Amino acid sequence: MASDPRTSTIAAHFQHQVQIDGGRPAIHLKRYGQYQALSWNEIAKDVSEAAGALRKLGVSRGDRVLQLSENRYEWIVIELAIQFCRAVHVPVHAPLTAKQVAYQLQHSGASLAIASNAEQAAKLAAIDAPWHDAVRLFTYEKVDTPVGREVPPTLREIIETLAEQDRPQLVNEDWSDVAADDVTTIIYTSGTTGEPKGVVLTHANLLSNACSATEMFGEHQDDLRLTFLPLSHIFARTCDLYTWIITGYELALAENRETIVLNANEICPTLINGVPYFFERLKKYLDAHELADTAGSLRGLLGGSIRACCSGGAALPDEVFDLFMAQDVPLLQGYGLTESSPVVSLSSMDAVRRGTVGRPLPDVDVQVAADGEILVRGPNVMPGYWHDPQATEEVIRDGWLHTGDLGFLDDDGFLTINGRKKELIVTATGKNIAPVLIESLLCRDPLVEQAMVIGDDRKFLMALIVPNLERLTDALESQDQFDDTSQTIDLAHPTFIAIVRQRITDQLRDLAHYEQIGQFLLIDKPFTIEAGQLTPKLTLRRAVIEEDYRDEIEDVYESAES
Repeated sequence: MASDPRTSTIAAHFQHQVQIDGGRPAIHLKRYGQYQALSWNEIAKDVSEAAGALRKLGVSRGDRVLQLSENRYEWIVIELAIQFCRAVHVPVHAPLTAKQVAYQLQHSGASLAIASNAEQAAKLAAIDAPWHDAVRLFTYEKVDTPVGREVPPTLREIIETLAEQDRPQLVNEDWSDVAADDVTTIIYTSGTTGEPKGVVLTHANLLSNACSATEMFGEHQDDLRLTFLPLSHIFARTCDLYTWIITGYELALAENRETIVLNANEICPTLINGVPYFFERLKKYLDAHELADTAGSLRGLLGGSIRACCSGGAALPDEVFDLFMAQDVPLLQGYGLTESSPVVSLSSMDAVRRGTVGRPLPDVDVQVAADGEILVRGPNVMPGYWHDPQATEEVIRDGWLHTGDLGFLDDDGFLTINGRKKELIVTATGKNIAPVLIESLLCRDPLVEQAMVIGDDRKFLMALIVPNLERLTDALESQDQFDDTSQTIDLAHPTFIAIVRQRITDQLRDLAHYEQIGQFLLIDKPFTIEAGQLTPKLTLRRAVIEEDYRDEIEDVYESAES
């Protein structure tokens, strides 16, 4: 390890890896139909050239650089190049709309914008504001359409204009000039309501968290991690990218979120980080193919070499945890939020407990307030929100970050999350209900792909349910109610309504009467990031979904009351 994380930087750790292991494979990329490896030296050369390109465009200390891109090799190169210029990276989630991108561009005050391809550049071109004169732009792929007054150059074109004397070398005073208290990034929280807030994080925040998480989780230099979560989100940024730099293991980029299993079989990873939705899909696949009880089937599905997975971003259903443990593939749950860089607590190979999110990291203090809210203090906690002192004061009080999450610590120090303070449903009868628990129970049923529970100020709870249409057909056929599999599925089919009602009753049988679902609405298309209904970590944007189905929801409630 390069040095004490309290005084060191991510840039210093990267430089250290290059110095000690420059010729060793570092990253695996899918090119021309197969995975190819690049060494630490090759990455360093690309980073050095990219830093030179940024400087040629006038980027210097403190400047904000916005990157609008899906996961790709250039994302990582630019992330490091920005650091070596002592600038501030503003990563934008690729599925966001032009309006959402415009907010982050303007609020951050970025002086340079980077778009990966024509689709992302079009979002910048669509921004109805006179920003083009103040913000430079380049792309990774060639774009033919002007953005503003001109067609933007590519990164490679800018690099090719550099004179030899302008190309910064890997080891020089510019690289060593990066300081631990430098602001590294501004990450806009995806949020479930309202405009996002820009979370400011420093090298010290991120490095301390990555070092502690690495030590607790137990990564090794001979590991190979497959990464598919968006690098624009803090989970992948810290727990995939920065732990890779600190530990020096090998990293492989998945092609996209639909090819994860295929890529796992091509690259044979030992570690995978993911959100619960991904691990639930693996369980449903094994269940559907009657492989859940076959020893080694899960490991085989993931390439044969997997030794552990880590889940974060949302609550992990107990039955998914149970399957992984029964298959001898530990699924270690953690907990965190963007404002804490993100990891607060983490399970480990020798300290894992069902239904919990592990123990707090060694340098992170956790306490639970009288109302059940989780409070966090440590070197990982952000200094504040970008240009929003009022919001900062609301969440950081007396040195403690008020997470807005509810939970408790048991006698052995394991943390359990009950739900979100702001997501609590308060019914017309005054009952406080955590919808996340009910939703996780509903999604245990193989007929239910997604579920969202509502009921604020209502007399009863209602669920919006996205069914698994293939299993729906099977369920109807099994009751001789659906003979023609080519016909369009009618979600109002009375037999299916009865089946779903029974499944809901079965899943919620252990909950209180006021936590039962009074009515439900079947949705014929899934909630997606592209529709703005899910955050990049696949949690529900409740206000958006409720607005999208407002008329249908009102019809159900009015019908029930009449």
